[in-house]
Amino acid sequence: MTATNARHTPFAGDHPPTVADIEAELAAHGRPSSWSNAPGERYGGHSHGYRKHLVCVEGGITFHTPEGDVVLGPGDRLDLAPATRHSATVGPQGVTCVEVAIY
Repeated sequence: MTATNARHTPFAGDHPPTVADIEAELAAHGRPSSWSNAPGERYGGHSHGYRKHLVCVEGGITFHTPEGDVVLGPGDRLDLAPATRHSATVGPQGVTCVEVAIY
């Protein structure tokens, strides 16, 4: 899915990147941080006052945006514009992601 507020970039390589690979890539934009959630966990609707770049490392997560659902698997990236309302549902294997906030 490509939209003005949420841009999904599917992973196109043979082997998904590691946490260290993603942190090195995102460090050009700020200080990356990683987080994990158990299967089925949910984030309620919210937005941020900054641009967010997020890459899924392991497992999967679905982000629910006004433009539609964005399903992320290992290596997939989601870029959210400031003030983009979104919620999320973690997939059945749980999820680990790395993200950076860009002010």
